[in-house]
Amino acid sequence: MPSVDSHVPAPPAVLPPAYPDRAAWGTANKLRAWQAEALQLYMDKQPKDFLAVATPGAGKTTFALTVAAELLHRRVIDRVTVVTPTEHLKIQWAEAADRAGIAIDPAFAGGKGRTNKDFQGVAVTYAGVAVNPLAFRVRTERFRTLVILDEVHHGGDALSWGDGVKEAFEPATRRLALTGTPFRSDDNPIPFVTYEYGHDGAARSKADYTYGYGHALRDHVVRPVIFMSYSGEMRWRTKAGDEVAARLGEPLTKDLTAQALRTALDPAGEWMPAVLAAADKRLTEVRRHMPDAGGLVISGDQNTARAYAKVLRELTGEAPTVVLSDEKAASKKIAKFSADDSRWMVAVRMVSEGVDVPRLAVGVYATPTSTPLFFAQAVGRFVRARKRGETASVFVPSVTRLLGFAAEMEVERDHVLGRKNSNDDGDIFALEDDLIKQANQAEGASDDLDAKFEALGSDASFDRVVFDGGDYGTGGDLASDEELDFLGLPGLLEPDQVRELLRKRQAKSIAQQKRSQRAPDADNATTDPTPTELATHEQVALLRRELNGLVAAWHHRTGQPHGVIHNDLRRKLGGPAAAHASSTQLRERIELIRDWAAQRRA
Repeated sequence: MPSVDSHVPAPPAVLPPAYPDRAAWGTANKLRAWQAEALQLYMDKQPKDFLAVATPGAGKTTFALTVAAELLHRRVIDRVTVVTPTEHLKIQWAEAADRAGIAIDPAFAGGKGRTNKDFQGVAVTYAGVAVNPLAFRVRTERFRTLVILDEVHHGGDALSWGDGVKEAFEPATRRLALTGTPFRSDDNPIPFVTYEYGHDGAARSKADYTYGYGHALRDHVVRPVIFMSYSGEMRWRTKAGDEVAARLGEPLTKDLTAQALRTALDPAGEWMPAVLAAADKRLTEVRRHMPDAGGLVISGDQNTARAYAKVLRELTGEAPTVVLSDEKAASKKIAKFSADDSRWMVAVRMVSEGVDVPRLAVGVYATPTSTPLFFAQAVGRFVRARKRGETASVFVPSVTRLLGFAAEMEVERDHVLGRKNSNDDGDIFALEDDLIKQANQAEGASDDLDAKFEALGSDASFDRVVFDGGDYGTGGDLASDEELDFLGLPGLLEPDQVRELLRKRQAKSIAQQKRSQRAPDADNATTDPTPTELATHEQVALLRRELNGLVAAWHHRTGQPHGVIHNDLRRKLGGPAAAHASSTQLRERIELIRDWAAQRRA
């Protein structure tokens, strides 16, 4: 028998970070540097439990199957059990394992008993385990078993799921937990995850190996993501019969923000068709450099998904792929879309996590679900890189929470238990019982929505671009030079090139805006000019939104409260509170906080 270390890959220094260019599911005969490093750590420690946190698209499946193959080869284990969030992922794991030389049965059920002797393992869902945990415990006790818990944070989705997983797999020989998003917005503990108490009394999850988005981006393992934000005027009638008008992106209460967002996402309004048209323009530009690039619209329910598909068909002349998770053909539809070169796919939450469609390059976030967990999972569908230089673009509504999530893509977080609830709407970790319930429930048609709520009308306007924690652009009408500049960004760019191009476009926009403000009016030459520190209401509101967005991003990076950050800016630059600051004072604060962010990155 070979020596113990004969099949352990070479140390990571031998391989460049992104080698090979793309490690397909379970097919790579060599590992990326992080995979080799994590595997070496695992083999050195030989732990019973191991938590690997790696950003979506980094190759968690390849790492896990390599661990499984090593343990099978060394006869540490006899069987493998893979636990996934969805039925579709069971099939993907089985196909990936087969390419890695491990036969996995994706049709196994707890009441089925034994599997065919041709299989070395089974793939099941967390829900399936919860239905009959005792059957899985018996199987786990019968064989020396490695349990791979894919996207292990789902083990905390429901108390029955967590209890079922603990009962079923407590006697396992080894447990390998994987996740790209370990954090949750609730206090449900994740099974077989270690928590450590901090100075604040809260318990935080502890990973054995972490490979975050920022690290993967520097290694060219994932794509840079450009977020295109759209605002606009919304009108709706509340269940009390009152008509309300508000601008998406303006400071609003939590309830008004939710109602404005719901109005924007109404397929019968003007906002959503306009944003889909802009996203399709962006996809056309990206396909100049990535001919097979595809787009994905993530919808909130089945009815709106079908309505969005109809809009896209009218826009493009091509019927998009519509994926609903209660359809038997859903997995086949995703596989077909992944392999062809069609333009668009529309899906409800099914494609928000774990689904491998590497050609996805343009996304539209069209769901009212706004938890940090779901947002990170959704954006993870677009970051999978095939070759260097590919970029991804995600279109989002101008909602403070979502823009905050976009600005902090590179921040690594842990799951925290015992954090005090916060009433600050800017705190992305505040308990969100209603949103969590919505994110975790099975998708359904929109018939159950409050029939008394009525969206009356909406229009869209370009707001800004968010990239690498910074905001770019000064807003503009649809099809304005400002919007078209950003929609026309090349589809092949390195992260540094994206940042430089955005800075140039930002400088160009600001210069044009200043020239338009200072241009003399020939018909009113004797009129005193408006002082530069007194801008129009719209200009001040725009600058205030930009400043608040940057403050929110800085809060998420540093943990400092929003008020402390605003006070620091005032202490360094002087002037009144942001609500009363002039346009000049707001611009100075924006530039200072951008300098802070640049210094922190350096």
